Amino acid sequence: MQTRAECALRGAKAGAAVAAESFREDVRVETKSEKTDVVTQADRDAQRRVAEAIHESFDGEPIVGEEDGTPDSVPEDGPAWIVDPIDGTANFVREIPTWATSVAATVDGEAVAGATVAPALDDTFVLGDGEAYVNGEPAAVSDRTDPETFTVVPTIWWGFDRREEYAAACRAIVERFGDMRRIGSAQLELPLCATGAVDAVVTNVEANPWDTVVGAGLVEAAGGTVTDVHGEPWRYDSRGLVASNGAAHDLVLDAARVPERVRR
Repeated sequence: MQTRAECALRGAKAGAAVAAESFREDVRVETKSEKTDVVTQADRDAQRRVAEAIHESFDGEPIVGEEDGTPDSVPEDGPAWIVDPIDGTANFVREIPTWATSVAATVDGEAVAGATVAPALDDTFVLGDGEAYVNGEPAAVSDRTDPETFTVVPTIWWGFDRREEYAAACRAIVERFGDMRRIGSAQLELPLCATGAVDAVVTNVEANPWDTVVGAGLVEAAGGTVTDVHGEPWRYDSRGLVASNGAAHDLVLDAARVPERVRR
């Protein structure tokens, strides 16, 4: 599977390079489902470049992606690739450097390799052969055990019709943990958990696979715990995502379930 990891990294680097050419330039912005759900030509161009890089080595294998009308569901059988050309487009268009290009390789619906490249931060995260790496060095989750020292991230976007859940998630975090961050790119927030920069990442929202698969795999490979909002093993189609260093996962789960009670 190392070959797939190398291909994921090549693809992520290629797409990130295309996107970086338009960063902090005059880029046209369009909206999709909501006013805050934005897309640019850089997203489309980067995805096409990633697809080209993948097919140079694995021609004909299906690509699941956010843009360009690619399939949005991961095949249960056989190999596939999942692409997010710019995760954090809202940051990208506001000239905030926390965005990334992410590529995952799956086989029979399970992640076997992946890479996330954040060119504006000069950071690269790789999942391969069951190991997690940041900038070429092994990654490990934090060793913090006291929740009052934890920094926790509420991730994925709650739509305008679910802002009570968003508020509840934030309140649940600040009442239980030391601090909170919201970075605006799940494929950066999860790798930051894998490297110990933050201690947990939570959402009760059903996330898209291109927003989560590489990051969730990195956390697990780095020694952390990843479940759905019910505490069951996480999959790309799970309800919610709760990732932590594992030291206080039950408390992190409890925080993630608070928005569920508001939803009811």
